[in-house]
Amino acid sequence: MKIKLHINDLPSNIIFKNSVAIDTETMGLKHSRDRLCLVQLSSGNGICHLVKIENAQKKPKNLIKIFQNKKLIKIFHYARFDVGILKYSYKINIDNIYCTKIASKLTRTFTDKHGYKDLCKELLNKNISKEEQTSDWGSKKLTISQQKYAATDVLYLHKIKEELDKILLREKRTKLAQECFNFIKYRTDLDLLGWAEEDIFKH
Repeated sequence: MKIKLHINDLPSNIIFKNSVAIDTETMGLKHSRDRLCLVQLSSGNGICHLVKIENAQKKPKNLIKIFQNKKLIKIFHYARFDVGILKYSYKINIDNIYCTKIASKLTRTFTDKHGYKDLCKELLNKNISKEEQTSDWGSKKLTISQQKYAATDVLYLHKIKEELDKILLREKRTKLAQECFNFIKYRTDLDLLGWAEEDIFKH
């Protein structure tokens, strides 16, 4: 794994083709309260780009261009949160989403373990650490441990997607998964408008 750290935006010469794995780190789990601190990206080739957001007022033009590229598949784990914070922070819509957590829940119905760590272990036989998950992502300088943790969160998403796609196809749930992915942008709208907890589909 090779880690490249950038400040406030991704350099314009870094290009992703076909798909990009994306993750975010924030100060907490409330979109309207907790600021975006870090965006991680990978094309699945072992290189992970970390973009540290130090100036929240300045829009990262190159990052936003990637988020809004409808031809690129954006692979997330628990896309609902990441898409929500990116939408809240930059007032953008993100299309062509793939969520490994949703794909896992639609395919691996024999278990309740759908976390990224679980998928790395069970699908790829990779053991990863989640020790830095609750560390201070807003600190002035990220530790090497934080950088490794953040990079690892996008390192395996492409391979996990490949494995889950095989099961979706086998179980004839590919179309259902796609419809769920398409709904994520509306689910995040509901979150940001105040319906984060309420199930509006309930009787």
